[in-house]
Amino acid sequence: MARRLIRRYLPDRHTLRGYKPLRLFDRFLHDPNLWHLNRYSTSGAVAVGLFMAFMPIPFQMVAAGALAIMLRLNLPLAVALVWVTNPITIPPLFLFCYKIGTWVIGNVDQEVAFAWSWEWFRAEFVQRSEPLLVGCSIVGFLSAIVGYFSARMLWRWHVIREWENRKQRRAKNRPAKS
Repeated sequence: MARRLIRRYLPDRHTLRGYKPLRLFDRFLHDPNLWHLNRYSTSGAVAVGLFMAFMPIPFQMVAAGALAIMLRLNLPLAVALVWVTNPITIPPLFLFCYKIGTWVIGNVDQEVAFAWSWEWFRAEFVQRSEPLLVGCSIVGFLSAIVGYFSARMLWRWHVIREWENRKQRRAKNRPAKS
C-alpha cells in the first residue's frame, strides 16, 4: 500500500526524537496520530511541509514540526518535505519567489549599485524583503494546495489499484464451476 512506500523513505520516531530542536516538543511526540500514515495525515503533512519549505525563515523544520504537532499531522513527512528547499535549491527558488513578488506588487526590478557597507545591506534588505515575502507566501500557498490535492489523489489511485489487484487475485484463485 501507499503506507509501505512512504515508510520506506521516512525516518522513524526515534530518529526524530534525537533531533535536538524537536526536543522542545518531546511531550507532544507521544501522540500516535503524529506517526500514523493515512490519507488525511499524509496529505496535510505534505501541505504543511511544502508551505514551510518556501518560508524564508530560519529553522523551517522546527516550524513545520510545530504545525504538524498542532494540526496532528504526520510529523516525519512534514519535517522531511521542508528539504525541498535545501542549500542547492534555495537560490533559484527564492529568486523565482522574488520575481513573483515583484510582479504581484508591481515593483520594477532596478539595477543594484553594490557597496560594501552595513547601511547598504540594510537598505537593500528592507527594499527587497517585501517582494520576497509576498512571493514566498504565494508560491508556498500554491505549492501546499497542489501538494495536498496531489497526495490525496495519489493515495486514492494507489488504493483503487490495490483493490483491483486483490480482486484479480481472488478471481484467479477461485475454483472453476462445473
